[in-house]
Amino acid sequence: MNRLNGKVAIVTGAGRGIGRATAKLFAAEGAKVAALSLTPANVQAVVADIEAAGGAALGIVCDISDAGQIKAAVEQVARTYGGIDILVNNAFDPSAPFSSIIELSVSQLQRNFDVGPIAYLRMMQACYPYLKASGEGRVINFGSLAGVSGLMGYGPYNMAKEAVRALTRTAAREWGADKITVNNVLPVADTWGAAAANTPAPSSALARFGSPEEDIAPVVLFLASRDAQFLTGYSLTPDGGTIIDSAR
Repeated sequence: MNRLNGKVAIVTGAGRGIGRATAKLFAAEGAKVAALSLTPANVQAVVADIEAAGGAALGIVCDISDAGQIKAAVEQVARTYGGIDILVNNAFDPSAPFSSIIELSVSQLQRNFDVGPIAYLRMMQACYPYLKASGEGRVINFGSLAGVSGLMGYGPYNMAKEAVRALTRTAAREWGADKITVNNVLPVADTWGAAAANTPAPSSALARFGSPEEDIAPVVLFLASRDAQFLTGYSLTPDGGTIIDSAR
């Protein structure tokens, strides 16, 4: 407990799944959490959960494909809490990731980039002065094993998520002098209702999907904490042993 005492964290896509689990865990560990999501009802729900558990949370409705909304959200967080120590780029549009390469349109690819690496870049740039001032800033970006493995039918998603990994590695080198670590998380988790849809378990060593609350959010917490101060530029894969070392 209290591993993030006194820290201020932004979590995008905090209204559901991994983002929601991360926001709640961060708050339980002492952070003041800004929960960003596109859906007002989801924002209200996660803030209510955090406050009911005795935590501190600020809910912000934000479309991460809009540069102006990103800037306004980051400024609101810094104004409310006095700074920013941790950024978790998790949000994505689950309605647009599916296409074969032969059928992929530029507009669909652009949508995946707008809500993926471009949005992540804008969030990182807006948060950078505060992360630097923190003296131990943390950025955790969400990539995907789909991109690493070249999962068929996910062409635009795979391309955007691999761009996120390149962004992360480059920022890790450039921002290391500012004592900001930048890492990726590439999870295998039941975030899109796969289990409810009776989708077969992944072909991993542990033969199951990860739980956002029990398996994925604790890895994000580790990267956000002082325990991970000497890790940067890495892709951590809480995947139940799906790829066994091939994405490191």
